[in-house]
Formats: sequence, structure tokens, C-alpha cells
Amino acid sequence: MTQRTRVVVVGGGHNGLAAAAYLAQAGIDVVVLEALGEVGGAAVSAQVFPGVNARLSRYSYLVSLLPRQIISELGLSLDLRSRSVASYTPVVRGGTDTGLLVERTPGGVTEESFRAVTGGPRDYSSWQDFYDRMERAAGVIAPTMLSPLLTSQDMAERVIAAAGAQTWAEIAQVPMGETLMSAFGDDDVRGVIATDGLIGTYASVFDQSLLANRCLLYHLIGDGTGEWKVPVGGMGAVSTALRLAAESAGARIVTNAQALKVETDGAQALVTYRDDHDSEQCIAAEWVLSNAAPDTLERLLGRQPSTSPQGSQVKVNMVLTRLPRLRSGIDPRIAFAGTFHISESLAEVEDAFAATVRGEFPEPLPAEIYCHTLTDSSILSGDLIDAGWHTMTLFGLHTPAHLFDSESSQRQRQQVLDSYLDGLDRFLAEPIRECLAIDANGEMCAEARTPLDIEASVGLPGGHIFHRDLRWPWSPSGNADPDSVPGAWGVETQDPNVLVCGAGARRGGGVSAVPGRAAAMKVISTQG
Repeated sequence: MTQRTRVVVVGGGHNGLAAAAYLAQAGIDVVVLEALGEVGGAAVSAQVFPGVNARLSRYSYLVSLLPRQIISELGLSLDLRSRSVASYTPVVRGGTDTGLLVERTPGGVTEESFRAVTGGPRDYSSWQDFYDRMERAAGVIAPTMLSPLLTSQDMAERVIAAAGAQTWAEIAQVPMGETLMSAFGDDDVRGVIATDGLIGTYASVFDQSLLANRCLLYHLIGDGTGEWKVPVGGMGAVSTALRLAAESAGARIVTNAQALKVETDGAQALVTYRDDHDSEQCIAAEWVLSNAAPDTLERLLGRQPSTSPQGSQVKVNMVLTRLPRLRSGIDPRIAFAGTFHISESLAEVEDAFAATVRGEFPEPLPAEIYCHTLTDSSILSGDLIDAGWHTMTLFGLHTPAHLFDSESSQRQRQQVLDSYLDGLDRFLAEPIRECLAIDANGEMCAEARTPLDIEASVGLPGGHIFHRDLRWPWSPSGNADPDSVPGAWGVETQDPNVLVCGAGARRGGGVSAVPGRAAAMKVISTQG
């Protein structure tokens, strides 16, 4: 017998849960179908290592783009904490180990660090100018993420009025590599900024497509500040709060429900799914909201996708019995409190990209690391906290899916894991392997998750964490796509009653709940 509801949400990732919560709060019947046994998608926490009581955010790990307005509107019980340090980049200058330390709010310590590393005041002055202008731009772009799309002309006028024409050009017209080369003299300083344009993005920072610019923009506009915060309890706490909001408002969530097919005539839709008894079920609805990747949605609709997303990152999860000492002598509780950059000068990330184009694994592998437990120790059991244990997360750049193959997956995982650990050792006074905990099976507590692993675990095509390449959060001039015409919410598809509510929406990517809210607003706006 066919079930009926007003809205079906395909996929119970955090965006699907956000959409369901908004719809249910508006009194709209909504059912969420989630293929896995739990909701949350990539934003979940798990005990990864046998016998080690640490709940790790296995795929996603920090929150930047989730607006306080969404937290307030949905009444989410969340504690998002600021990290005490923005970043630390170990470098060698004149044969001496040192490092670039950037405070969360740059001040005297940051200025002195810049002088010591770069040999003068120029780059710190340029840094202050660049981020001051970007913060002013973020202040006008961020609020628009919760409204229908602006045109590119409208957005340009707002940004130029707030931050100047140079800022708009650096955001949307000139490849970020060119901006960094002209504004900064030190290549490690350039790299600290460049990597924010490359997390989860496979591109050269000099590419005329401006893909790296788009990624940098999303990293800088989160809630108007761009600050990346630590969710107390891990990323699973975010999805749990959204699930509770959806269920308490009356949404129905069905797990172990694999969507098989979506049929629509533009006004009514029928979703076929396989339940936990391996039986096919059907549910009819006026609207279908897809939290799945756009390519997956196309296949559900019986169409051949026009793109082939390719993820570009390896994630390494670790548990340590102690933080390692650094060759520079800096306190590791400071160095690892923010984002710790390794092999990420501008030249190194560009060389890494070039190597992957040749079909080679980069050497060294650029990556960044952070330690969740220096801000929130609650993801560890009490005995591990007392023993001084920590978690460490490494996010690798330029390790695209095409470098990996399923037949060699275990060997390649070990290959990249060893390469990352060796790369980190270059800056440590003791090998990182000596600091890793040992699990109940006698194995080191360090796992590498490749794009192929991400695809297999949470269904992201090509392991692309943004579902597809990021797009501008406004309607480009002359673009007639249904998700970007003026007045649209950036979630529309060619089928009027099928919407994208996940990271593949026009204003998608990251853990933000923005596309989930946008899809819900589109449906709610049709009532009456």
C-alpha cells in the first residue's frame, strides 16, 4: 500500500534533518528516508578504535557556516566553542626551526611571529588589510545566505559599498593565487590563506575557473566572521540536536530506508525505497527534497548525471596518549589548539596539485591538523582525560579520487598514512608514532579515510565532501539554471517539485544547515 505525506526528504544528513525540522514546525507532514542505520550522514561521531573510549568526528570535524539564526529558530541545544588559536605553521628559517603563530584575534603575539618568520612588517600589515576587508565583505554576504538569491550585480554592489572594489575583484574576478603573490612576500604566509581555498577542493589557486576563490569565500563568510568552532560532544552533537528538533516537531524519520527511485510529473511525486526487511515500499508526496548528492538524485530520477564529482581529500583520525613535542620548542597545547599546517606553502600546494595531474601522489603531502580535545575533552572517557590523552584530526589536500583504486585500497591507505605521519615528523622533536595510542587489537590508533572510503561509507559520489564543486552563493549574470534565477532559493531543479536540500545546493558545502533551511522555505512559501 502506498503511503502518503506532504514532503519526502531523501537522506537524513544534517541538512535533511534541518529541512524536516523547519517543515514540521510549520505544520507540514514530512518523512525522512535515511539509507543508513542512523541519521547524520557525514556529521556523526563514532568510536573508531576497539577498546578506546573516544568518539571521533570521522568525516566532518568543525563548524563555521552554521548561522546562529538557524540555531535560534530551531531551538538547537548546541555548544560551539572558539579555539584559542587560529593557526600555527612550523617553518625553518636560516636552518632554525620556528613557526608562524596566528592568534584567534591577531594581536602583538601574531605581529611578532610574522616579523620573526618573514623578516619584516610588510606581510603582517597586508594580512591585517586582507582579512579586515574580507570580514567587511562577509558581514554583508553572510546574511544573504538565509534569503532568496541575490543577483551577482546586487551582491557586487553590496560588497563594494562595504569593502571596496578591490575586495570584490579578489573574491570574484581574480584567481586567488594572483592576489596572494602580489599581496604577500612570504610563501608560507601565502599558503596559510591558500589552503582555505583548497579544503575539499581540487584545483590550482591560479585556475581561471576561480574554484579556489569560491572555496575560500565559504571559509571566510561563516556567520559573518568565518570563525571555525568546535562542537562540544563532536559533530554527532550537531546531527543529534537537529534530529531532536525534527522529531519533537512531528517529523517522521525512517532509517535503513534506501531510496531506489523518484518519479514525478512536476506536481506529484512517488518515491520507492527498500526498507529494513528488504521489501520495496512506496510513498507519495507533493514535494521531494534530496539531501543526496545531485548526481545521486539524477540517477534516482532515471537520468544520467552530466558530471562526475571527485573528492580530493584524505582524512586521518588519531588518538594519542600525549601531544608530541615540537622542534621549534613551542608548547604543543598552543601549536595544536588551532589549525596546524604542514607542507602547505603556496609552492608546495601547487607542486602537489601538479603531481596529481600527472597521476602521482604528492611528496610531501600537504595537510592540516587540529586537536579537538584541546577545546572540548568531552569526546573522551574520564579515565582517558585524566591520563592526558588527546584526539588529533588530519585533513589532507590534493589527494583526489582518481589516485585511488578499490583493488589496492588497503595498501594505498597505509601509503598515505605513512606519508602524512612522516611529513609531520619533520617538525617534531619525537616521532608521532611513539605518541599514538594502541587499541584492543594491538594496532596504532590512526586510520586513513580516502575519497573511496567516504563514498562507500556515506554515499558521496567520488568522495566529494561538498557533493559537487562549490558555486557562488548568488545568481550569476546570464545564468538561467532553475536554482539561480532571481528570487530562487538556490535549491531548485528542472523538476518543479523536486529540490536539492543538501551540500550540492547553490549555497551548500560544509556543515551549515543553510540549504536544508532554504529548501524548507521554498516549500513553506508555496503554502496559502
